[in-house]
Amino acid sequence: MPLTPRTLANKALLGCAVLILAGCALPRSGPNKAEIAAGSVEKQGDIFIVDVDPNVVSATYREVESGFPASFINARKVGPDVIFPGDTITLNIYENVDDGLLSSTGASASTLSLQVDGSGFIFIPYAGRILAAGNSPEQLRRIVTEKLSAQTPDPQIIVTRAAGEGGTVTISGNAGAQGIFPIGTSSRTLSGMLASSGGISEDPKAARITVVRNGKRGAIWYQDMFTNPKLDIALRSGDQIFIEADPRTFTSAGATGNGVVAFPEAELSAMEALLLVGGLQSSSSDPTGIFVFRDEPAAIANRVLGRSDLTGTARMAYILNMTEPMGVFEARDFQIRDGDTVYVTEAPFVQWSKSIAAITGTLGVANTFTTATGG
Repeated sequence: MPLTPRTLANKALLGCAVLILAGCALPRSGPNKAEIAAGSVEKQGDIFIVDVDPNVVSATYREVESGFPASFINARKVGPDVIFPGDTITLNIYENVDDGLLSSTGASASTLSLQVDGSGFIFIPYAGRILAAGNSPEQLRRIVTEKLSAQTPDPQIIVTRAAGEGGTVTISGNAGAQGIFPIGTSSRTLSGMLASSGGISEDPKAARITVVRNGKRGAIWYQDMFTNPKLDIALRSGDQIFIEADPRTFTSAGATGNGVVAFPEAELSAMEALLLVGGLQSSSSDPTGIFVFRDEPAAIANRVLGRSDLTGTARMAYILNMTEPMGVFEARDFQIRDGDTVYVTEAPFVQWSKSIAAITGTLGVANTFTTATGG
């Protein structure tokens, strides 16, 4: 019996339908739950698949690293008039004699304008080399008075300081203004310096502040200074302050928004991560198949799994099911960490819908072909 165009079309339709229903010809956003489960340790794979519950939320939580070394926190504020290397010191010296050591003939007073050297010293005739840096003008006045008293009777000395390039910090990165700024009366602390130098140009929720001092460093989120006053540290000359956006990211993939997403603030939950990429899509996302893929340190992995034998890192796939009564709370509480992948599987009916659409589309092509050939 000869094959008519209609018969050929029907056979083609049948073949396509078989392939489609077998799942071999349809595009997908990624693996489904069953395929991910096939890679579990229980099935000789290398992924530990764990349902998120309150115990898992607690076991996986890690305090976000933030803070300064104790030496930064315990440092006292530098006085507003503390002398630094590079400052200019003016001394008005009044001597109780007609012909003084330092005054010119016929004058009872002399004025010296001296710059503090890089080591913090100044030199005064008849008094010698004196350490000025670290002292206030009043403290320096007492030191100079004592040294000159042995040379001239009852000297009266006035010391004033003009800020130079010594008592300064460097600010760079996403700052309102970058450059070298003097430590002054209103800028002796980190928050005061940032405010007086132009603030920050980064979103305060995501801004990270790094301070480098004498080879040590510490970093905090900008808002930490206001929630924990101890972190609003006193500054020291030579401090380097760097402002940047939070460098942490997570990856979003599957049946939702795809891409690499920056953390908008210090703490981020799974629920917030989903909302950042557009949330679950009612037309495609499976709310029972939300995965968080993570390389988990052995200490946490052992705690989650109730084991003690794991070493190194373990590949974990945490499942969130937002159709369960506690699912939304767990998604709200489960912490997302730097480097995580948030993957949403497709709803089962999506593939079925694609199959039906493909079959009906194929049928339409077959009918068109049959009509065109007169079969």
